[in-house]
Amino acid sequence: ASSISNITDQVISDVEAWQTRPLDDTYLIVWLDGIRIKVRSEGKIICKSVYLIIGLNTNGHREVIGMWINETESASFWMNVLDDLKKRGVKDILIACSDNLKGLTQAIKAVFPETVTQLCVVHQIRNTMNYIASKDKRVFMRDLQQVYQARNIDAAQESFSELETKWGEKYPYAIKSWIANWENLTAYFEYPLEIRKIIYTTNVIENLNRNIRKFTKNKLMFPDDQAMKKAVYLAIQQASIAWSTKVQHWPLIANQFLVLYPERVKINQSSL
Repeated sequence: ASSISNITDQVISDVEAWQTRPLDDTYLIVWLDGIRIKVRSEGKIICKSVYLIIGLNTNGHREVIGMWINETESASFWMNVLDDLKKRGVKDILIACSDNLKGLTQAIKAVFPETVTQLCVVHQIRNTMNYIASKDKRVFMRDLQQVYQARNIDAAQESFSELETKWGEKYPYAIKSWIANWENLTAYFEYPLEIRKIIYTTNVIENLNRNIRKFTKNKLMFPDDQAMKKAVYLAIQQASIAWSTKVQHWPLIANQFLVLYPERVKINQSSL
């Protein structure tokens, strides 16, 4: 029992050190998302959200830069998360990719006003298709592909106008969602293809979430926040082993960021 207790105490110590460690001053891209996990709290079983941020650093490596637990999702919560990044040394984030999480885009703009926000296009497509009748899905999807696979923003806007004209009356809610989020859905068109491919979707952090669920799937609920933190932390460390290599096309991507943001980016030459 004493050995188990010592190991447990060490893991908690590692978690706390990891959560408060200093971070790089600049991240080229961050991906933000969260998962829901059941925890016992004051005699009740409730769902808490574990929010995670993965960052692409200026050496071309991805790393999980933070983990936060909260019961509710709000702009004020995200402000606290982003303020925590600042306190730990982050001065600049070039691009932030996320699902359309409540209050997140506003919080990013408030704390890191120069950051470009990109909503996950894959999530948007899935949500859109939920509102399309089965008999129309194939044709609607073909038309929608002309929008998000367009060669540039002008071509995307033209294709979307055609989509709206054709389907807007029949499926107004599906179209309205794209209009409401257009700026944050199409930011990726401003970047070269190699960067586009890694910012138009939050797949990188969804893969992490899947690995965490595999690690915790046999646990119907956790007895407290500490137990949940330990399990998620260990799952993150295991998943991060696969990130020992740089992102694909790193030298090309590094050069693209240097050209796009000459005043904000410094790349470690030894990483190329």
